[in-house]
Amino acid sequence: MTLNVARIPRNTARHLTQYRDDWHHLAEHQEGYMSGFDAHHDLRRAAWEEFERIGFPVHRRDNELWKYTDLRQIDRIGFRFGDWDTQVDLARIAELVPMPEEWSNLVFINGSLEHNSGNAPLTRIQACDWVGKLADYRSNGFVSLATAFMRIRGGSYLQFDRAREYAEPVHIIHVIDGSVGGPIVDNPRIAVEMGDSSRATLIESYVSLSEDVHMTLPVVEIKLGEGAELTHYRYQYNSENSYHFATTRVLQEASSNYRSTSFSVGSDIGRNDVFTHLIGEYAESILHGVYLATNQQHQDNEISTTHAAPHCTSDQYYKGILSGQSRAVFSGKITVERGAQKTDANQKDLNLLLSHGAEVDTKPSLEIYADDVKCGHGATAGYVDEDTLFYLQSRGVDYDTAQAMLIRGFAAEILDEYEDQILREFLEGKLDELMPALQETSDTIGTA
Repeated sequence: MTLNVARIPRNTARHLTQYRDDWHHLAEHQEGYMSGFDAHHDLRRAAWEEFERIGFPVHRRDNELWKYTDLRQIDRIGFRFGDWDTQVDLARIAELVPMPEEWSNLVFINGSLEHNSGNAPLTRIQACDWVGKLADYRSNGFVSLATAFMRIRGGSYLQFDRAREYAEPVHIIHVIDGSVGGPIVDNPRIAVEMGDSSRATLIESYVSLSEDVHMTLPVVEIKLGEGAELTHYRYQYNSENSYHFATTRVLQEASSNYRSTSFSVGSDIGRNDVFTHLIGEYAESILHGVYLATNQQHQDNEISTTHAAPHCTSDQYYKGILSGQSRAVFSGKITVERGAQKTDANQKDLNLLLSHGAEVDTKPSLEIYADDVKCGHGATAGYVDEDTLFYLQSRGVDYDTAQAMLIRGFAAEILDEYEDQILREFLEGKLDELMPALQETSDTIGTA
């Protein structure tokens, strides 16, 4: 495969020209990448050609999907893959994420599966003949790059049998360990196929063992058969020197139920792009999450649902907590296609601003092409007023504790949706750990 720099936009051409040796090194060290012997060779080649064409979405003018997110700093970094020959320190990883023995824990280090416990229905990614069908590599440069460098050893294909309930959660943990001592890129690939009437719980976790600069490009594709139910928890807590761009695509058949809850914090720039497509009657999509940012961190949420069949239900509900000079973006969209009568759809984004320097751009939207529907949307951003703080202090609660109680109370509604007690208590503890940083850069609680 050759790099045709002449076809690349100027900004991307400069980037790839400077680091073309690194990109060739990455390609040559992927099993079957150049030989074309694996099932996804054509897909990766097409994705690479698309990345050559479009590059990263660094130009924000007339680009609504990236209007509020500045990516120019990423385009100047020469990333490479981390070392696959890494010693797994499970004890250290267990300090960052819960790994109870009753779960099926799959641990990936720098993109390579290094530990597998439990009975997860795991198959090598090349066995999935529909990978790349839901997450279109033409959608943006991050998906095209992740698809172009999709690793055979680094992919997860989970097949849940028909009419079976999987009691133990499947926990996929992606860890960056910084073994190469430089900017690392990791592109996890997860494909989940739920058989008719099957039930399962999937947990995604993304953590860092290194403070070195790194970028993670997860792409998750999920197919739910008729009556299937998937509870999907997502925990993203990379270091502050990281960039995280996640893409999730879900296709739902009749009477299926998809429930997603996310907890996002840490990255310099983090983006959670989720799209659910309801193609069967009585399908239900629940997309909820909480995101936290401080200092100059940036959290971006692109959340969308398309109702393509009657009698479907969807709910988007996100909460943001921002402090310091941080910034957040929420772009939510619900589309009701012609014929999708009796749709019930709701969308809401609420933000708690803890400092005058924090900023949120929120854009909920509805596109409705049916006439018998119930849809609503809304967004708010505001401060905690002094009366609320004074009420707690008047009952003997000290100032710092009162602040923390208000912040916890705001996030609790989403955290309570983590039904697994181990995971919920873990995330509550993480919020407590973040509390001093949030409070230190706060200057609005009790002032407005």
